[in-house]
Amino acid sequence: MSLRVSYLKYTLHFTFEAGTSRGTLTQKDSYFLRLVDSDQPDVVGYGECGPLRGLSLDDIPDFEARLTEYCDSFNAIDLQLFSWNVPIVLNQLISQQHPSILFGLETAMLDFLSGGQRLIQANEFVNGHRAIPINGLVWMGSPAFMRQQIDEKLAAGYTTIKLKIGAIDFDQECDLLGYIREQYSPEQITLRVDANGAFRPDEALAKLERLAHYGLHSIEQPIAAGQHDLLADLCRHTPVPIALDEELIGHMEYVDKFRLLKKIQPQYIILKPTLLGGLRHCDEWIELANRLAIGWWITSALESNIGLNAIAQYAAQFKNLLPQGLGTGQLYHNNIDSPLHIEHGTLRYDTGAPWVLNGLRPH
Repeated sequence: MSLRVSYLKYTLHFTFEAGTSRGTLTQKDSYFLRLVDSDQPDVVGYGECGPLRGLSLDDIPDFEARLTEYCDSFNAIDLQLFSWNVPIVLNQLISQQHPSILFGLETAMLDFLSGGQRLIQANEFVNGHRAIPINGLVWMGSPAFMRQQIDEKLAAGYTTIKLKIGAIDFDQECDLLGYIREQYSPEQITLRVDANGAFRPDEALAKLERLAHYGLHSIEQPIAAGQHDLLADLCRHTPVPIALDEELIGHMEYVDKFRLLKKIQPQYIILKPTLLGGLRHCDEWIELANRLAIGWWITSALESNIGLNAIAQYAAQFKNLLPQGLGTGQLYHNNIDSPLHIEHGTLRYDTGAPWVLNGLRPH
């Protein structure tokens, strides 16, 4: 057995201008890892490394050089791969400062071990017997564009709608929430909002009190990350449950994770494997959250269908899931063709649909 890993840079193009409080997105770069055994060239494991600009710990100028070094280091090892030594390889080979590479190599190895069938975790989802409830995401833009997205999500059968807020006028954002509440009660449609840290600390509580009138399920990251004392106080007094998102980035050690959650005591945490260092780090966050009676859900971080597939299969192992943030597969003109599809506000795996990966070979 002679294992070799290589990568291919792939630029994903949005079907629209995706607005966030940090700016507008039109494209995103991902790096697909391809793990193959020279003795079995038809068995290929794929993983995706996709750091987010301005957010990921490994959004660094020399990212591609670091990825090349990791591939070279892996290829220099005469490695036999088993499920039990995947964490060992990751711990000894990849720095915790590169969480997206940890996720990409972890899932490439798991895929390879499953026979290169894009199978990360065998469960009812990948067998086509279970659908994952997801939220319908409404991106920032003009009020008219956001209302159009709301109408489309409601018509498509979503029962949980998430609005990104913090970029346009707050009154207009409240009007959009009111537009939904005029038609649907909280029992009919669950509303989430994501501020991406856009609220100033001196205005956050007042804005949360106003948002509470719309019967929200939760708000993600109301103030910027790193203000732990302020956020802990906000979580104690908030009329809207708070979910930590960006706040979790960079906390890679188990004890550090525990201290953060114990101090802030949020109502929810949101897990993005690409930003947090992969599935095993998400395992730690989930164990701690359950111990501290903190709710959680899992969200993609603008991955292609390769990364999304791994995240969805991971999420599907858990029972009684809240709606997850896994509806991003339709964002791109040039996404990878896959069995993933959305149906009535759920993500499903069509066992009869093929993966089309022929073009994903390194130059």
